[in-house]
Order: sequence, then structure tokens, then C-alpha cells
Amino acid sequence: MAQKAIREADGKALMARLLAEYAGSIYKIENRFISVGPDTDIKKLPQKYKWLAKEKLVVKPDQLIKRRGKSKLLLLGADWKKAEKWIRERMKKPVTVGSVTGILDHFIVEPFVPHDEKDEYYVAIVSEREGDTILFHHEGGVNVGDVDAKALKLFVPIGEMPGAGKIEQKLLGAVPKERKSVIAGFIEGLFKFYADLNFTYLEINPFVVDGKGIVPLDLAAKLDDTASFVSGRKWGGIDFPSPFGRMLTKEEAYIEELDSKTGASLKLTILNPEGRVWTMVAGGGASVIFADTITDLGFMDEMANYGEYSGDPNEEFTYLYAKTILDLMTRKKNPKGKFLLIGGGIANFTDVAKTFSGIIRALKEYKNKLQSNRVKIFVRRGGPNYKEGLYKMRVLGEELGVPIEVYGPETHMTKIVSMALKGDK
Repeated sequence: MAQKAIREADGKALMARLLAEYAGSIYKIENRFISVGPDTDIKKLPQKYKWLAKEKLVVKPDQLIKRRGKSKLLLLGADWKKAEKWIRERMKKPVTVGSVTGILDHFIVEPFVPHDEKDEYYVAIVSEREGDTILFHHEGGVNVGDVDAKALKLFVPIGEMPGAGKIEQKLLGAVPKERKSVIAGFIEGLFKFYADLNFTYLEINPFVVDGKGIVPLDLAAKLDDTASFVSGRKWGGIDFPSPFGRMLTKEEAYIEELDSKTGASLKLTILNPEGRVWTMVAGGGASVIFADTITDLGFMDEMANYGEYSGDPNEEFTYLYAKTILDLMTRKKNPKGKFLLIGGGIANFTDVAKTFSGIIRALKEYKNKLQSNRVKIFVRRGGPNYKEGLYKMRVLGEELGVPIEVYGPETHMTKIVSMALKGDK
């Protein structure tokens, strides 16, 4: 499961479009959530959304930033003229939140909902290994505090759906009697919405009861992006932004583009471009294990990249992925040399020989740079056609004039890490 955060505007738009299917028509949320990005023609927005010129508005950055109110990144009760000015003054400008500095380039604009702070509620649903946990607190809002300690919790095992009665009994003891049924029904439908659309995290803080309906005022959410083949059609053209303060490098953006063009998975994050330890790991789980092992051996500061290729990418995509890593790896020499760990578990369906053919093409292309950078390569892999793939790698070592040690499933997956970094035999 790969959890990826989404923008608040996208999460609220999903609720506006689909929540009533799961919770009933009384929970229909009007879709009046506007996402403003760097390419948005702000002047034309009031023509498209007539309500902008008629209502008081809320404006805030929509870039996975927490505690926006406390960071003075929140405009409340403004007319459109003030809202537009506020956005323009901040668009593409740097801002520091806590210890993180980033460029503001996305905002959400929505109607201002007058309410009393005592009417704010907190709800969240969090995925766990054996199911999901619903958290509820009757005092939501900016001062909710330590939710994990204060909130009431209801654990829902995998495959079960909590009914409104159980939700009311377990979570809503401190809610006024006249609001219990409407909030219980909302949370029941919200859980169905959450489960069917493959969310992994959904927090609404706060929401308020408006008449017989519910209005979400602040939302944070994550989706399981590996479930896009199941829920992607319902998600629509949803965006998975980078964390605030982190801009993709040219190479990271390139791999992300490649990833979008294949049913396989290609991921790359540059940690330290001058690091000595580079990885080309097959499988998301394996990439975590390799990173943990490198760290445990005391080489965290030398870990250059993090990522994975999986899902049986074809030879061309694997070649392009490998070429990108090799290009980054060989740009600056280190007198101590460098290590390239080509590893992974025992594949279920990825053709090892085929993916290795793509990697071998890239290694041949970078033969001279690998030599001048004093690169040592360690390989460990198992799975379909692994013997053919490992044989090609052994032959390649002689051809390149670069040290390549090759191991199969008889060797523990991460043993090559200690072999490379500690000289273990």
C-alpha cells in the first residue's frame, strides 16, 4: 500500500461528488471548492463561479501544510477583492512553516461558514494492518490538541462496516442529543466512502452541523495510489502533490513521467547526489529493507537515492530508469569510490532476465564513467528467469572492467549491502 496525500480541494470535491451515494441525499455537499494554481486565470474566476462575488470567503494554501491558521496562512470572511489580492501577494512566494521553507503555488477558495467554535467536531479514519480506526472528538477545531489521547476510538476489522447505531453508542456520548443521529449517519456514510475509494487516511477537522447537513471546513486525506486501477475512475484526474518544501529535481520529475506511462512502478527520490551508496532496487518492500540496512550499517549520510522498479517494467523503461540513476551517480567523483546495489527479493512475475537486459544496456553505455568513478557493483536477485539474468550480469563484469559480484536467492537479500559497505564475505 502506497499512501499518497491529496490536496484539500480534491478531497472536498470528491466528497461533494460522491458522499451522498454512500451516506444519503441529506449529506449532499455543494461543490464550491475552487483550486487556484500558478496557471489559473484569477481574473476570470468570478465569471465562472458567480457565488465568488456574492459571498464571504475563506482562502488558504493547499499544499499539504499543517496548522495554517497558526502560521497566519488563513484568510477568513473576505470578499472576492480581498481574496484575490491575498492570493496574488503570496503566489510563487517563499514562506517558512516551522522549519520548512517552500514556495506557495496552490490555494483553495471556498465559502465562509459562520459558526460557533463550540459547534466544531473532529473525525478521522486511519488505516491499520488489521482494519481501520475511526477517531471522534466533540471539541474539534484549531485547538483540538492531542487527538490520539483525547478522541474516542472505534476499531473496524477488515470487511466490516460500522452502523450508525454502533457509532452513536461508541463515539458520540458527549454530542447533544439532537445532533447524534445526523452525525452518526454522516460518519457511517463517510466510512463507506473511505473504504470504497481506497483512502488510507481521512481527517476532517473541523466539521459543523448546518441544519440537517454536514459542512467539512478543513480536510486532510491520503489515497492508496496502488489502487488506482480499482478506484481511479471515481477519483478522476486527481493530483498527488509533493510535500510542502520539496521540489522535484529534473530527474525525479522525469521518472515520475515515465511512471505515469507504464502499468509498472518506477520511483526515484534523490537524497544526497554526492553520496557513495546508490541503489537500483526491485520492489517497494525491498527498497525499504535496503534503506534500513544501509542506515543500520552506519551509512545513512552516504545513501544517495531511494526508489524502486517493480510490476514487470519492459526492457526500455528499465533501461531509461537505470540510465537516469547512472547519470546522477557518475557526475561527481569520490576518491573513495562508489557502490551500486542492484537488488531485490524473489520476484513473483517480474521477468528478471528482461529487466536486467535494460539495466545491462545502461551499464554498457556508462562503462567509462563507471570505471573513472571506481564503482563496485553488487547484484542479488531471484524470480522468473533469474539464472539467465544473473549469468548476463557475470559476463558483463568481464566486459566492462568493473567489479561486479552476482548472487542469487541462496544469498540473503541484504547480504550484498554488508558485503559492499563492510567488506563482509
